[in-house]
Amino acid sequence: METLLLTRKDLAALLTMDTCLPAVEEAFASFGRGEALMPAKVYLPLEKEGGDFRAMPSYLDGAAGLKWVNSHPHNPERHGLPAVLALYILSDPETAAPLAVMDGTLLTAIRTGAAAGIASRHLAHPGAKSLGFIGCGVQARYFLEAHRVALGEAFEGLELRMADRIPTAARLFAKEAGGEAVSVEVAAGCDIVCTATPSCEPVVRRAWVGADAHYNAMGADGPGKQELDPEILFDARVFIDDAHQAFASGEVNVPHAAGDFPEERVAGTLGEVVAGLAPGREGGGITVFDSTGLAVQDLAVARLAYAAAREAGVGLSLDLVG
Repeated sequence: METLLLTRKDLAALLTMDTCLPAVEEAFASFGRGEALMPAKVYLPLEKEGGDFRAMPSYLDGAAGLKWVNSHPHNPERHGLPAVLALYILSDPETAAPLAVMDGTLLTAIRTGAAAGIASRHLAHPGAKSLGFIGCGVQARYFLEAHRVALGEAFEGLELRMADRIPTAARLFAKEAGGEAVSVEVAAGCDIVCTATPSCEPVVRRAWVGADAHYNAMGADGPGKQELDPEILFDARVFIDDAHQAFASGEVNVPHAAGDFPEERVAGTLGEVVAGLAPGREGGGITVFDSTGLAVQDLAVARLAYAAAREAGVGLSLDLVG
């Protein structure tokens, strides 16, 4: 029984945002139609180590898999390692045979970027003129590429503004992308904004947000985390990816726990919007996509990588289970 081992280098050669974004978008739609099996992610908190592990299983359209992923915000300065590291196991649901074991870190970055681009395609104001990034690490590069793909010709006219608590990170990203390094306040005033910070307190104030802005709130992925002033959520149409995950660990988790953001305030899930089961943007006003990350997003990209690897003859085949 052969299992294909795929490294990060293999995935980088096999995957592009042009192919991954449509696969992730279809996964959102399938989830919105109730066609996927996806238990809520399981958290293993590691208080002593200052991080956590998450297990994310899913089944969709004849494919099954599991991502084992962490969040260790202090990894870069303490150990010289990324804050997020992941492995993905892709299995044959009929036989349970392990088809592939692959790097899940790049996979996570691609599918998270794709989710932001998809949300902006469906929820941002069609007249958007600027795209802001708050948090200019690795993930921001995939947000940028996803918006290039998702918005098509509309992307070319966008002004790009980058902000980070480390000014050199914003300047480097701005230089790479042809944008401008600015303050958080200026970036927060863009028509489309992607936030990707590990903050446990708001970094964006309500007064900074434009009247018709769309926010992709991508950083809150654990209890107590939040990036946006709750007043932004109160004034916006808020879309989530999964109710259980969002209210436990997404951007809405803190005001929800305080009793200030009941579940009925949610306008719908992104999957429902993509599937045509719920309306997306309706005229003006603020929209927010609260992303916690769906296991089916990972499965969609992992399945794509496996098929591409088999076709190209990429990867190392091992008899892992005998």
